[in-house]
Amino acid sequence: MDSLWIELLRAFALLLVLEGIMPFLYPKGWRELLQSISASSDTSVRTTGLIIMLAGVVLLYLL
Repeated sequence: MDSLWIELLRAFALLLVLEGIMPFLYPKGWRELLQSISASSDTSVRTTGLIIMLAGVVLLYLL
């Protein structure tokens, strides 16, 4: 398997680990966070998503 695909799979695995920390450690707080996000407007959620993606791109560029 090409090393690029291996690195991509490693990054995806790390993403899954990081995404699972909050619901594992704080299930009540995570549920409340999801409820507050679902009550937010689409524009607010999209803007937050865009900011997070741009932060990730900048971090990747710096690394």
